[in-house]
Amino acid sequence: MFSLHRAGAPTSSQQWRPRRPTLPRTAILLLLISVIGLLLVTFHGSYNGDGANPWPALTFGFSCTAVAATWWILTWRARRSTAERIVWRMFSLACLLYGVGAVTTVAFMLIPATTALVDVPAAACAAITFPLAYRALVRWSRHGAGVDADDLLNGTSSVLVVIAVLGSVLVWTQQPFAGSPVIEGLAGGSPAGPAGRLLLTSLNWHVQLLIVQDAAVLVLVTAALTAAFSGRLYRDPRLWLVTAAYALAGAGGAAALLDGGTRPMWTIQVWALGLLAFSSAALLPVRFVPTQSSDPVKSTVGSFVIVLAGLGIAVAVVATGAPGILAVCGLAGVLGSSIRLLVNLTELAQLAISRREALTDDMTGIANRRAILRHLDRLLHQRSRAVLAGERKTAGRGVQVVVFDLDHFKDVNDSLGHSAGDDLLCMVTQRIQPALPASAVFGRLGGDEFAIISDDGPHGEKVLSTLEHALREPFPLTGMSVHVDLSIGRATWSVPNIGSTPIATSQNAPTENLDAAALLRRADIAMYDAKRNDLRTVTFDPIRHGQPQDLLSMVAELRRAITAGQLRVHYQPQLHTSTGELAGVEALVRWQHPVLGLLMPAQFLPLAESHALMDAITREVLHQAVAQQAAWRRSGLTVRVSVNLAAGTLLDASLPTTVHALLSEHDLPATSLVLEVTETALLREPDRSLAVVEALRALGAQVSIDDFGTGYSSLTQLRQLPVSELKLDRSFTLDLLADPRAAAIVANTITLAHDLGLRVVAEGVEDEATLTALTKLACDETQGYLHAKPLPADDFDRWLSRQSPRLPRQVRTDA
Repeated sequence: MFSLHRAGAPTSSQQWRPRRPTLPRTAILLLLISVIGLLLVTFHGSYNGDGANPWPALTFGFSCTAVAATWWILTWRARRSTAERIVWRMFSLACLLYGVGAVTTVAFMLIPATTALVDVPAAACAAITFPLAYRALVRWSRHGAGVDADDLLNGTSSVLVVIAVLGSVLVWTQQPFAGSPVIEGLAGGSPAGPAGRLLLTSLNWHVQLLIVQDAAVLVLVTAALTAAFSGRLYRDPRLWLVTAAYALAGAGGAAALLDGGTRPMWTIQVWALGLLAFSSAALLPVRFVPTQSSDPVKSTVGSFVIVLAGLGIAVAVVATGAPGILAVCGLAGVLGSSIRLLVNLTELAQLAISRREALTDDMTGIANRRAILRHLDRLLHQRSRAVLAGERKTAGRGVQVVVFDLDHFKDVNDSLGHSAGDDLLCMVTQRIQPALPASAVFGRLGGDEFAIISDDGPHGEKVLSTLEHALREPFPLTGMSVHVDLSIGRATWSVPNIGSTPIATSQNAPTENLDAAALLRRADIAMYDAKRNDLRTVTFDPIRHGQPQDLLSMVAELRRAITAGQLRVHYQPQLHTSTGELAGVEALVRWQHPVLGLLMPAQFLPLAESHALMDAITREVLHQAVAQQAAWRRSGLTVRVSVNLAAGTLLDASLPTTVHALLSEHDLPATSLVLEVTETALLREPDRSLAVVEALRALGAQVSIDDFGTGYSSLTQLRQLPVSELKLDRSFTLDLLADPRAAAIVANTITLAHDLGLRVVAEGVEDEATLTALTKLACDETQGYLHAKPLPADDFDRWLSRQSPRLPRQVRTDA
């Protein structure tokens, strides 16, 4: 094999391997040489204690080199860093400006004629560079989230207040003027009280600049420490190096201020070490430390502190007769922080409104899903901690979550419009909320789904009874009365209790370690179970409902079952009422699960419906039923077969073509196939479903309305539908003998169907008396356990072979 790489060329792995950034070795070397040189050339004067510098040219040269090398390193870091580029650009510019001032200060220290101005350049540059350094620190603490003008206003206000505090302390103690011939000469007297006050009153500007420098550095160090702890940057060593650099830089100004305005030679050594610390921070690799965004609460507290300090120092200055410039600085700081405080209060008010809106449903004004989850999570944690702490009053107090939605709410939206649906939701809220216990939390999860959180026990029973009674009366809506039914799901979290003492050990803590989302999901699962099975209230049962992950696994298994031949079709006979002869069979699906055994439709069809598998199951059942019908026909048994169509399948325009191809493949007449549809499926999209039904009828296939009487179809729709059969729901059949109204409905339905030329099949016939009553009402056919249970094809053949031409009225024990 020939290599595609040239000799010496890097491989693909070498090309994509990230390279370590090249360090500015020249700048590092120059910085080390200059810092060591400054330490050596200034050590002699400091050691002798005379403050003299024997090598002024070397001191100035090393100072310039140190500043240039540091600026070089900081600029290198700004180019190399992406997330912190702006931070280090501001640091590098601040370092350059302050370095120029510091170098100028060193030069003035070495020139006797400029000794009186020695602190002016460094102090002035410190004040100029403060905004850059402060903005860099704030931006760093927020991970590049940006800095607004209010942050800088707060920092500037802090500097003004610190200036007032430092100036006041110096005036009251008279310490900075003792032993300073320069200042004494400018003051025109002794360093006693009047002279000191005259000094500050006459705006002795170079002393004032020293105070400004120290105040700015003190605020920067405080800002860095605040960022370290409130911004979680304490794990980043670079911040500590930057903090040390500013502290060392400010040490020289503080020494000059405390020494009467003269700067000792050792301050140059401290300043050089500060440059070395700043450069070391820039040379360290960038380390991502999670930080927090700006918190109006913390900045509000800081603004309050500044306002109180500024007012206090202003009052003290006026009371003691100190120079008015100090009071002006304090009041200026108070003004700046007050503006920042007003901004913070506005932000806090907006934050409170935003949080309230984030936890409130816009339409109904009650809690939303986020608020429900937050309250439930807090309640579960409180109860768990109370149990572990052994609080007796918590024993037996569980938490109940009730989730409910409005049945057929979509029909209201489709018929009356979404505005009417919104009005209905608001009226339901207004009726339920006042009737709930005071401790219950009522919220809307979305759409027409609501949740109630309460204590389990008597309060929980009251919640359920409230829902039962609150919706008995209809709601006035767009000039008509609308009755609302609910599907309610309930889930509980129980606090364990042994005897009269709650369990207080971690080993015996609440057995169900559920979070809020899991408990709410359980109630939601129970609610959908109630809706599927036409029940009012269902309580979550772990055995019955399983865990959500189990449901997902079941869905995957159901998908495989459709293609793997695990679906089985059982057949239940339909008999002529008058003769007892076999009229047809209904194909009913079962799932032969490899582990769980034979599963009934109620155990998997709701899952299939919620995961869009009904169409695939319907087509599989249709194929098996038609194939079995052809097999029976070949054996000499001509029987009509009924197959249920899912709602989604009824909307498929290709269904008639599929049915025609299937019947042609097995050489069956279309009239031998009955396709059963529900009223709900017909009403979902009437135009599309009616077109499919008419196409099936044109093929010759028969169409039956299943579960007639449980839907909402009108007589006009019944007259327009091209159907051949009505199937009375088993709820009417079971109550036929016990409820006169049910008997009247059945009788009138049979008469109406016959007048329209339709065949009537009664489901759920389980006893001889019901069969006799249906016979008297002239019902055409009956179906139920009285005749036979749904049977596999082989068992159905054996059942049929045991019957006489006129089938008996009861089920044989061996059937």
